[in-house]
Amino acid sequence: MFARRLTVTLQSASGTRACPLKYLDSFAMRSFTGESRFDETLPVDDGLLEASRRVSVAQLRDALQDWFRRKSYLLPGEQVTITEAAAPGPRAPSS
Repeated sequence: MFARRLTVTLQSASGTRACPLKYLDSFAMRSFTGESRFDETLPVDDGLLEASRRVSVAQLRDALQDWFRRKSYLLPGEQVTITEAAAPGPRAPSS
């Protein structure tokens, strides 16, 4: 749907895990975050967001990390990392 595919992981000294879809959905609900600049994000799966080119990865990372800490989703010492993955390809038509 959007031009960019972002991989969101939670990193700690003990390893890395994909950010659960539940966390991404919670953040994406504008009525909770009040951040219209992130309206152009779409949680797709665990550890995967699609986003427009107007979404700053650095600002998104900081906002996700702040939101997850306030919701107690992050374990002590965990940090959010975001990397840009290959762009989503065209979707197959539904039958």
